[in-house]
Amino acid sequence: MRAQYRSAFLVTLAILAVAACDDRTPPPAEAVALGDEANTHEAHRQVVEELPHWSFSPEMIFPTDRSLLRPEDGVVLPDGRLIVADQAYGLRLVRADGSHRPFGRFAGAGYTHEPPLAAGGANGVTLEPTGTHILVTDIHHGGIYRVDVGSEVTELLYQHGAGVNMARRDSRGGTWFTQSTRNTPESGEAGLWAALETPTPDGAVYYLPPARAGETSAAVRVADGLYFANGIALDEGAGHLYVAETMAGAVLRFRMDVEGGRLSDRTVALELPGPDNLEFDPPSRLWVAGVVRSEILVLDLGSGTAQSVFRVVTPRSEEVVRGVERRMEAGESFLDLFGPDLWEPAPGALTGMILSPGGGPVYITSLGNALIRLAR
Repeated sequence: MRAQYRSAFLVTLAILAVAACDDRTPPPAEAVALGDEANTHEAHRQVVEELPHWSFSPEMIFPTDRSLLRPEDGVVLPDGRLIVADQAYGLRLVRADGSHRPFGRFAGAGYTHEPPLAAGGANGVTLEPTGTHILVTDIHHGGIYRVDVGSEVTELLYQHGAGVNMARRDSRGGTWFTQSTRNTPESGEAGLWAALETPTPDGAVYYLPPARAGETSAAVRVADGLYFANGIALDEGAGHLYVAETMAGAVLRFRMDVEGGRLSDRTVALELPGPDNLEFDPPSRLWVAGVVRSEILVLDLGSGTAQSVFRVVTPRSEEVVRGVERRMEAGESFLDLFGPDLWEPAPGALTGMILSPGGGPVYITSLGNALIRLAR
């Protein structure tokens, strides 16, 4: 593993530790050096409310019957509908009472879930800027699917030669996506786990230009050499793209040229063990899921501070976290430690967060069988 990132796995627990406080008093924020470019956010920042802080309780698990299947990511639509990833069907609509049904017509678009030989890999779920379509990626087989939120018609937007972790569309119609590793549609899930067993710098960011009438676009690699590229977030106002480099313990920031479909000026915005999904809130704060520590951090790009707003922690998980961090620092496999002791009593390994518009609930996603619902 590259030397410049090894320190990421020795970040002291005190920096982002969860302070003992209630929902009205957030723990103190800690400074993170972001550079002068962060000041570009000040021009378009909104009045920022104080961040809450949540402590886990079993009543937060949603739905209570734990009947979801790998809800790794999701979105809340403008009309309030909650849509999450579903390994078997691609997407699932989850109602307020916890009942749910498949959403979208993925089988007709070529999505398959045939375990154990070809398990479905529905992973990243993002809403296009118009709010009319959802992008869903298949991390095992490389498909990027586009779903009409009104009709639920689903199309295969692009077939990549390796698994795709997450995709986001910009305001001009271009699509930016991450390849965690070079796991082919044939190697699928096994190839993905191999990159976690032995960290490999074959992760990348790609740009898919808008297709012209009657033509098919081809994706262009715009950043490579990444150790498991994961969540991706676009900040078009400031001209930046952020990507989680999970196995290097870093959230990277690039200068983004939307018109040209190019990235440049790579820097490290935040270091933490195992960053996963990324999401911007309306005040342009970057929410970051830490899969190793079962934690959600919020990075304020204007002030350069990071704050822990949620963490699932037990004495046993703290012990396992230390073991995982030691293994990652040494470049050794930690997969034998990646089990329930790391994340319980959460329903699965925490991967991201779904931010509801208008101050609605925050949903924490996972690789398990349920979400965690946090009231605001």
